[in-house]
Amino acid sequence: MSRSSFSLLVLAGALGLGVESFADELIAPPPSEFATDEFTPAASPITGESLSADEIFTADPAAAPADAAVPPVSADIPAPVPPKPKPPAPKKKTPPVFPGPKTLPPTGPYKVLFFENDFSYKKDPNHEHVFGEEAKLMPFELFDVDMVLSTGGELRHRFIDQSNRLQPGGPDHTDYNQWRWRHYIDLKAGDRLRFYVEGLHADTFGEDLPEQPIDVNRWDIQNAFVDYLLFKTDTGTHTLRYGRQELLFGRQRLVSPLDWANVRRNFEGFRYLVKEQDWKMDLFCVNPVNSATGYQSIALQDDRFDHANHNVFFSGAYFTYTAIENANLDLYYLWLQDKIPSATRADGERHTVGSRYSWLVPVEQQRVWDFDVEAAYQFGNDNAQSVQAGFATMIAGHTWKAAPWSPRLSGLFYYGSGDVQPGDGTTNTFSVLFPLNHAYWALSDNLSGQNLYDYCLQVDVKPTKKTAITVAHHFFELASNGDRAYNVAGNAVGTPGNGTSMGNALDLYGYYAFNPNFDIQAGYSWFWFGNFIDRTTPRGDCRQFYVQTSIRY
Repeated sequence: MSRSSFSLLVLAGALGLGVESFADELIAPPPSEFATDEFTPAASPITGESLSADEIFTADPAAAPADAAVPPVSADIPAPVPPKPKPPAPKKKTPPVFPGPKTLPPTGPYKVLFFENDFSYKKDPNHEHVFGEEAKLMPFELFDVDMVLSTGGELRHRFIDQSNRLQPGGPDHTDYNQWRWRHYIDLKAGDRLRFYVEGLHADTFGEDLPEQPIDVNRWDIQNAFVDYLLFKTDTGTHTLRYGRQELLFGRQRLVSPLDWANVRRNFEGFRYLVKEQDWKMDLFCVNPVNSATGYQSIALQDDRFDHANHNVFFSGAYFTYTAIENANLDLYYLWLQDKIPSATRADGERHTVGSRYSWLVPVEQQRVWDFDVEAAYQFGNDNAQSVQAGFATMIAGHTWKAAPWSPRLSGLFYYGSGDVQPGDGTTNTFSVLFPLNHAYWALSDNLSGQNLYDYCLQVDVKPTKKTAITVAHHFFELASNGDRAYNVAGNAVGTPGNGTSMGNALDLYGYYAFNPNFDIQAGYSWFWFGNFIDRTTPRGDCRQFYVQTSIRY
């Protein structure tokens, strides 16, 4: 472990971050007045995406008032028959908890998107204390308007030692440190208005290779938006949002804030958010902002505040239906428009129409099957060529809940199309848009999901409630011999016609959450390259080790 990571451990101990349990796991928060607070499924402590009870089912009906007292019985007047007692309100259904992408998000009240943090557990007078909660949900009055103020943030450090990754600068060995600080202010004014601002400082030290767009963004504004609650229905809310904001949809295969990176992606524009009892919908039209989106360079943004790229528009609709027992259905349409032609990235207009279905099959309270299927078709034009592309993926897992360490065995299949015949007027290379590559195509971050087959077996265990360990083995192939490989940034690697074997990768990583404020994770990844890399851009096998510590307040 690096000295920087050790210093964070010491700091955590000095702050007394030793809470052993957390009331938020037992108390269902009330539905928020702001639809956006809970629009994205909440993150579970270990696996990523899950759904909390209030996101799927309405809160229990308010208890009926006690029946009026029965008048005294008289000898002349027959006693009235008291009304039958009302049956008790039905118990809240247990929501499904779907194993999420291979990411390690914050725990407790902290979410992947900080503007969805939930500290409503403080309303319970017997709640367990969490460091920093005193600065959350602070009520006050200003100009006869009831205000609620929250503020907090995160300090994260990561040490990385790696060799021979597919990245600019060629095959080489390097080790370096990354620091990231985020701080937010969240102000709710009355029942309709909300103002949210979040700052970011991300820096890298000791890197021998060129800085990447996801590594550095010093002293900038990550999120800055206003929400206006347009109206309420009997079962939900309709909210308009404008400003700078992060996006996260589904399992983050196509749209993610990219929390693994030192610099998180952000956009700027409008969103119309609908949250109803059994469904949710997000309509959006935004422009990419910082270098992590792939549409700005470090050279242009490093010495000035980030600004939106108005030559690129990203818009669409994302719909989630949650009324099916133990299942979720997502339907989406995503439209990416790039007015500046580029030979190295997807440009022109790409329309992506897709669907995702996730479901659980419990087996006698002892075991559970989980399934996740997603596919999308992509069409449009790119560099004067017609676009006809797509992707499909499936995950099937089985968890032995009653067994020691609750082991889960899962398998993954992924297909992202590649160009079949270059120069024929049609490109078949699927664009993965703004994905969380790190969660799906090996921890060493060599590949993206373009022109790719991925077959993966994974084992997850939980030795304690605070600990998770994962081992995953990937086998990679090019989907088309007529196309090239694509690295994690989406840049083409090698030349077509040199075989299809990309190699295989082994990932090993673990996670320990001391409490909701402090966690540590570490991982080691091997990538043994196949004949395509050996023939076109030869290098030794890739290795990567990292250790990361995070403090949230």
